[in-house]
Formats: sequence, structure tokens, C-alpha cells
Amino acid sequence: MSSLPSASLPQLPAAAAGALPAVMRRPLLWLLAWAAAHVALRLALSSALRWDEAEQTLWSQHLAWGYGTQPPLYTWLQWGLNAVLGPSVLSLAVLKHALLALTYLFMGLAARALLPPRAAWWAAASMVMLPALGWSSLHDQTHTVLVTAVTAGTWWALIRLMQSPRPARYALLGLMAALGMLSKYNFALFAAALGLAALSVPATRAVLLARGLWITAAVALVLVLPHALWLFDHLQATAVAITDKLEVRPAGGRIDGLGELLVTLLSTLLLWTLLAAWAFRGAWLRRPPADAASPAPWMKPLLARYLAAVLAAFVGMVLVGHVTEFKEHWLQPLFCVWPLAAFVWRPQLESAPGGRRFTGAVLGVALLFFVATAAYPWVAGWRGRPGELNQPIVALAEQLRAAGYDGRSPVIAADHMLAGALRTRFAAAPAIDCDGDALPVAACVARQLAAARAAGLGWLLIARDDRLPTDWWADAQAVLPAGHEPQLLELPRRAVPAGSAPASYRYIWSPPPR
Repeated sequence: MSSLPSASLPQLPAAAAGALPAVMRRPLLWLLAWAAAHVALRLALSSALRWDEAEQTLWSQHLAWGYGTQPPLYTWLQWGLNAVLGPSVLSLAVLKHALLALTYLFMGLAARALLPPRAAWWAAASMVMLPALGWSSLHDQTHTVLVTAVTAGTWWALIRLMQSPRPARYALLGLMAALGMLSKYNFALFAAALGLAALSVPATRAVLLARGLWITAAVALVLVLPHALWLFDHLQATAVAITDKLEVRPAGGRIDGLGELLVTLLSTLLLWTLLAAWAFRGAWLRRPPADAASPAPWMKPLLARYLAAVLAAFVGMVLVGHVTEFKEHWLQPLFCVWPLAAFVWRPQLESAPGGRRFTGAVLGVALLFFVATAAYPWVAGWRGRPGELNQPIVALAEQLRAAGYDGRSPVIAADHMLAGALRTRFAAAPAIDCDGDALPVAACVARQLAAARAAGLGWLLIARDDRLPTDWWADAQAVLPAGHEPQLLELPRRAVPAGSAPASYRYIWSPPPR
């Protein structure tokens, strides 16, 4: 197996290196501080849970080869962290922000293999200006956060392999491929686009088709196979769920689909593009000097062909598959390489006059998103549209304990966000949502009551009035023993103006049999 020649990375003069901002001189330290600040902020904001957080809190009560219609890796990681920190807002925040930090770290390592320090920092840190990553990921994403981290890690693994095609690096690429497929299914589109692009470039094709490729395939296959067998048994439900999200419209819809794709692309890339254009201005239009040495001349065509393949796939989904719905977080892992591509294509920006402006824009956007996240519950309350983070979960848990709930009997809730939030307050109690989706409400409640009786436990049945499926209490009470009537709790919401309507909960607590 032959090794490809590689040029040395361009080095900054000592004076220039000393002129780097502090955030660039010690990027790992600042990255850890950024992640820790967001964890602390999430803990301070609320003890209530958002949609995906609650879902993970419930799913991570047990290990499985798949959950709902999603791959299992995120839930496995959450299960492991819950074993250390307990099911809590802390464990949820630590996992999410560790993965976000890994995303920036992997992209920084990939960029540093291709670019000088300042441009490498820009390529990684400026991903915060991709709104789906810099903003939406702070609020309610789980699988997308994980697959984006793995995608960034795959770029890093491929670049390391190209630098030195050793068996361990073929195995690393296979590991990343497996982790990607165990993270979120849209990783398959990323892998296909990257694979086709790499096979079309002579230098990368020579490495991928070398004898070590079997190691990549073997590692990926062994790690993915158990989940693949689970997926085969749940293929129809998974396919239906994916099709519903894409909003496939067989009868026409191509114009709507192309328009939706364009809008989603712009919302994903426009902020970064506009700020980069403002910062560097005419430097974007100047081509690199003809004698400029490149440590990886294969990277420019690889990136261009990868992005073209992704765009062609999306257009094909519209024209052939009649897809009419696209969301920013679906594009997030596929286009997180956009900043790296820009600086690889224009390496002269490293010394362009607009560098300080761009650094300021990156830090400004990161700070803006942090402050906006901190203000989010108060803004929602002030607007009269309180959300999940305004729910008084701590006060609710205290009231339930005061009413006699023992903290270990099953919690049966009408929605998964309430069930998940109570699970973080009563770690010893299993929590279940009977929302009528997987099973009819009556059948779900009856099953949980039977399990509680068999275990010699009591049960807590609870719902909140502002998120209550139609006839939920009527359906639930149809299978309850006689004499059980729901009790009302009204508690002030958090971060809302005085005089706002309280949060209303109704519950039935049935103690364990004596």
C-alpha cells in the first residue's frame, strides 16, 4: 500500500502567530469554556424539557437496537450518561454540548490539516453562523447534533487517511461510517455523496480502492449489522415516518418542492455567506497565486463534487420523488463543511484585511445566540405564549410529593414531555406516556396499571390541561378502578408576567396496596 506525498502545512511567521487573538491561540480551552457555559445556561433556564429532550429521557430507560423510527446511538449515549449523572437536565445538556463541541473540534482538526491556524479556526468556528447548527441545535435537537458531529469526524478521518493510508485509518473511517448510520439515517446521503465525489477524484480514488478498503467495510458492517437487522423488522414503519416528514406529493408539486429547497438552502447558508462577503469583500474575487503550495490539491475538487452531488440528490428528490418539504436541520450535517470549503477554495483569505471583521462576526453571532437562548423563556412569557421551559416542573414535583406520591411508582402521563420532565424529578420511577399514538389511551393505561399491580406498586396518572388529547381523561378513566377522580393543581408558570394564567395539571395518585 503506497503512501501519498504530502506537502508541509503553511506556517505563520512567529510575529504573525503571536498576533493571533487569544481565542485562536488556545482554541480547545475556549471550546470547553463555551460548552460549559451552555450547559450552565441550560441548567439555569428551566427544569422542564423540550420535545427531543423528553423523548430521550423516556427512551433511555432501557437499551434497544432501535427506538421509534430512529437509530439507537444517541439513546445509548444518553443511557450511559444517565447511569453516571442520573436522568436529569444536566445529563441531557452535557451530552448535547459535548457533541456540539466535538463537531467544532473535528472540523477544526480537519481544517488544520489543510489550512494555517487562523483560517482553520475560521473554518471550524464560523459553523456557528449556520443557523441550524449555531441556533437550532441549542434548543431541541438530538440525533441531528450527533450525526453532525460524526459527519465532521468523517471529514477528519478521510483527510487523515489521505495523508497516510494506514490500516488503523481505514478502520477509523469505517468506525465513523458505522457511527453515522447509527446516529441518523440521512447520514446515508452524506456517505453516498462523499463516496461518489471521492471516487471521481484520482488521488482519493487511488486511496479508497487500495487494499485497505476492506478494513473500512468490515468495521462498518460489523458495527451496523445488529441495528440493520432491527431496521429490517421495522422497515415499513420507518419508511412511512420518513415519507410523512418529506411530504411526498405524487401528483405534481415540483415547483413547490424546488422553491422549498431553495428557501431552505438560503436559510442554511445565507447568514454565513453574507457575513463572510461583508468581512472579506473583494478578497473573495481574487484567485490564489499560481505558485501557492497546497498540502492537499485533491481537496478542492473533492469538496466541489461532494456539494454538487448533495445538491443533485436534493433536486432529484423533488423532480423524481416529488418531495415538497425540506428542513434546515436535515441539511445541517450535509452542509456543515461549507465554511471549510470556502477557505480551502480561497486560502489567500488567511492574510486578507477583513480577517478581524470576520473573527468579530463569528464571536458576535455566537454571543448573540447565547444571549437569545438565555432570554428565550422570558420572551415567550412576555409575549403571552409560554412554552415548555415555562412549565413549573419543580413546583409540580413538590406538590405531588406533598399529595403522597412515593417517588418510585410508575408515572403515566398524557404527553411525553410531562412524562420525561417528571422522570428527571423522580429518578426511581419508570415514566410512560400514554398519548394514544402507539396504543389507544385506554389500552396503554390498562397495561401500565396491570404492570404496577404485578410489581406491588402504586401509580400516578397525570395530564396537563394545555396539552391534553381529546377525551383523554374519559378514555383513561374507563379502565380505572371505581372511585378514582382527578385532582386539580394550578401552579404559576415560570418567567411570565404577574397575573398570567397558571399551568393546570390534573392527577390521580393511587398508593401501593397494603
